[in-house]
Amino acid sequence: MRLLALAFCLLVISAVAAKAEDPSFSLTIKDHRFSPAEITIPANMRVRFMVKNLDPTPAEFESDDFKAEKIIPAGQEVTILLPALKPGIYEFHDEYNEALSKSRLIVK
Repeated sequence: MRLLALAFCLLVISAVAAKAEDPSFSLTIKDHRFSPAEITIPANMRVRFMVKNLDPTPAEFESDDFKAEKIIPAGQEVTILLPALKPGIYEFHDEYNEALSKSRLIVK
């Protein structure tokens, strides 16, 4: 029983450590545009995006290419966890201002 409890604790600790090691990238939204408009991330790794909305209106981070969607209230910052992606080029945008906000995610 103790061995089972120890194995469970080690599993939980390793899962927490793995989350802390996920690479993190910062994005801002200003004038309905993402900055940077193109960002490169590592392939086959989960990553975190810290997205800060500097506009006075809400935005919605969205990608049909990698199935992400998150509302970012005006003046707020949110964290978006992206799944491990294969190498390629993926598009993301602000759903509310798609024409202005089209951006690219390059996965290498």
